[in-house]
Amino acid sequence: MNVQKVTGRNKAHRVLLYALSTCAWCKRTKKFLTDNDIEYEYIDVDLCDESDRSKIRSDIMGRGGKPVYPTMIIDDNILITGFLENQIKEALSI
Repeated sequence: MNVQKVTGRNKAHRVLLYALSTCAWCKRTKKFLTDNDIEYEYIDVDLCDESDRSKIRSDIMGRGGKPVYPTMIIDDNILITGFLENQIKEALSI
């Protein structure tokens, strides 16, 4: 699985983003995190092989979510599906 790390000064939370490389909302989520100097990791699910895509779907659904992108997991316990700026700000305390 190809996990990309984006460094940032704000390392207060562990942020994992499941995204699609061609998705406008996913790109907007990445930009939002970068603009707010949040360190995060992301996986472009559409660039993964079927085995990894299956693991990602299982991870999201095991957390009570639906395999929709972008999906953000914060501190291993907060799941946000879609670009919901206010929820993201609240979860990241920004």
